[in-house]
Amino acid sequence: MLEYLTILGTFVASLLLLLFPILARSNSTVAIFWHAVLKEKMARLITGKSKEDRILEFVLQNAVKGDAKSVVDKIDKYCREKEWAMNVGDEKGAILDKVLEEANPLTVLELGTYCGYSALRMVLVLNPGARLLTIEFNPANANIAKQIFRFAGVEDKVEILEGSSGIIIPQLKQQHEVDTLDFVFLDHWKDRYQPDTQLLEECGLLRKGTVLLADNVIAPGAPEFLQYVRNNPRYVCTHYASNLEYTNLRDGMEKAIFKG
Repeated sequence: MLEYLTILGTFVASLLLLLFPILARSNSTVAIFWHAVLKEKMARLITGKSKEDRILEFVLQNAVKGDAKSVVDKIDKYCREKEWAMNVGDEKGAILDKVLEEANPLTVLELGTYCGYSALRMVLVLNPGARLLTIEFNPANANIAKQIFRFAGVEDKVEILEGSSGIIIPQLKQQHEVDTLDFVFLDHWKDRYQPDTQLLEECGLLRKGTVLLADNVIAPGAPEFLQYVRNNPRYVCTHYASNLEYTNLRDGMEKAIFKG
């Protein structure tokens, strides 16, 4: 009986491994689970390194040192040709670039640094003298981002704040000398979008005209955030339809301008 169950379990596991890549082509939830969980676990077993370490290694070996644009391009190349990662990506990255350029901010907060991809994109758009702070909860990711920023030559243009957004946001005024924010990019845990937006309000960090731009509001989705800003008279919202990073699956970004 035990041998039968072992054989059955192996068969089911093999079947799932065959089905997941097929289903991932048409379902964003399956795609994220397949790429971010299952494939990552298999790759880590084989290489002994995390995906983030593999991205860093590729950047160090292939990008031009001191050239932030080259680093961005090589991360995109890696994620399109080798393995998927949860950067904002090139397609939605172009939307980020456009919205950021239109806002022309002096003080920017990013929620969710990951490997530093989106921060690099923002550095390339921001005017000299603009301040960019980025919050990262995962120490390993923060360490990867620091190395990527150093290699790209932008370590003096980005401030990484390590810890949870719920703890750091209330500290921004006193400990980090932030008066108000001109632009906020939300790209961390999706269930934190709405509470962190309210926390920014409560801490007096939003001014009239502050632009919030949220990634992945469709896939994997941030329904509480969308409901909050779209039904709140203090915000004017614009939706940007797009695709989930490095795929042809539907996603989108939401811009919410704070009216004060």
